[in-house]
Amino acid sequence: MFFITIGILIAFAGFAFSKSPLNISRYTPVLKITGITIAVLGILSSGIRQIDAGTIGVQSLFGKVSPQVLDNGLNFVNPLAEVTIFDTKTQNYTMSAQTSEGEIKGDDAIRVLSADGLEVVIDLTVLYKIMPDKAPAIYKGIGADYKDKIVRPITRTRIRDNAVYYDAVALYSKRRDEFQSRIYQTIDKDFRGRGLILEQLLIRNINLPESVKKTIESKINAEQDAQKMEFVLQKEKQEAERKRVEARGIADYQTIIALSLTDRQLQYESIKAQKELAASPNAKIVVLGGKGSVPLILNER
Repeated sequence: MFFITIGILIAFAGFAFSKSPLNISRYTPVLKITGITIAVLGILSSGIRQIDAGTIGVQSLFGKVSPQVLDNGLNFVNPLAEVTIFDTKTQNYTMSAQTSEGEIKGDDAIRVLSADGLEVVIDLTVLYKIMPDKAPAIYKGIGADYKDKIVRPITRTRIRDNAVYYDAVALYSKRRDEFQSRIYQTIDKDFRGRGLILEQLLIRNINLPESVKKTIESKINAEQDAQKMEFVLQKEKQEAERKRVEARGIADYQTIIALSLTDRQLQYESIKAQKELAASPNAKIVVLGGKGSVPLILNER
């Protein structure tokens, strides 16, 4: 548009000075040709727009938005049309209590009230992208600053709306995944209705009041102690069961031995032992007793 304006001004000057009595009138043909050439080149350059990868273009002419988007590469457009570039890649919006992490500098964390009336501070990152075919509608109905008009307010509002269903301790521990899934579904529904796709919702941190943190830590320590004691008791029960099985086996063995040993068997075993003693090279005196008695062994030493 700049070159078109310059060319028109130069050509206009050429026509204006053509009737001038001054010597400058002899340069008017050059001014006319130069001005027209610049204007034509400006028109041609304005009619070609390059759209980079990962972006699309939306045309508007005198306030009217075209429903057709400009894809990647070179596109021929009306030289007078204004082209607004939209990023179609994955974008992120972070709201954090850390001053250097969030989209907005300073403490931008989301403060919500839980079901038990405690204030919970949530750090969050939203991953999203626009639907390419919805870019003209977004530009027409919302504008190019959809991040501040849609992404930020909807996310913060839906998190506050859903946090009231959970206690602070539940948000911090066992129901955190459920809470994240619930707000994802509600935010995704709102985003899609406005031409955006919610790719992922990341709860980076949940901060509780200091008093609640200490209570949770005490509870966790108590639960760990209880689990440890349960393990010890289980181990003792297993050891007691092992000893009962061992004692039962010994008792069964003794019962079997007692039932299988007879007087004849004992006499036979006694004779075998005496024969082995007699064959032994050691000097000894064996005194045999009566029937059923145990022999007496006397060593000469």
